[in-house]
Amino acid sequence: MDLTLLWVLLPLVTTAWGQYGDYGYPYQQYHDYSDDGWVNLNRQGFSYQCPHGQVVVAVRSIFSKKEGSDRQWNYACMPTPQSLGEPTECWWEEINRAGMEWYQTCSNNGLVAGFQSRYFESVLDREWQFYCCRYSKRCPYSCWLTTEYPGHYGEEMDMISYNYDYYMRGATTTFSAVERDRQWKFIMCRMTDYDCEFANV
Repeated sequence: MDLTLLWVLLPLVTTAWGQYGDYGYPYQQYHDYSDDGWVNLNRQGFSYQCPHGQVVVAVRSIFSKKEGSDRQWNYACMPTPQSLGEPTECWWEEINRAGMEWYQTCSNNGLVAGFQSRYFESVLDREWQFYCCRYSKRCPYSCWLTTEYPGHYGEEMDMISYNYDYYMRGATTTFSAVERDRQWKFIMCRMTDYDCEFANV
């Protein structure tokens, strides 16, 4: 291999390794959910909140066609680093209606610290709300969307954030009227280490 080409590619390889290497939370630290630890039964509403000072870092779900084309859900939380400080306020966001596609981030630069959902038999779908917490005047940046979870309608879903520096700020979902299921893409962002003046980025 030509040495010039090697020196051009080496920074790209090390950058990719830094982004995708195992520098995040170890899986075992927050993998506290199990098959029998679902927060809901099929066709049942639920409300889940992380303990104070923690945010959602993992989402797990299984689908059942025979149980109303519904899903059972479970979540895992992790404490935020000391550099973010304590949450200064928390709230429930607006409801995202059942049977519709939607896109939502926490307002006021908040981070997702919980989920609330109610099932509707008439559309075989759920409405959703995020529980959000704001950390001082920190602002999000370098945001990106995850791949689709699940990969195909009806499959098991297991989204885990291994990146210590990225936090869930919301999601976008698509709804299949045929499969009566949703695919999710989670919005992940870094947060500034300093206060900023923007109220909603």
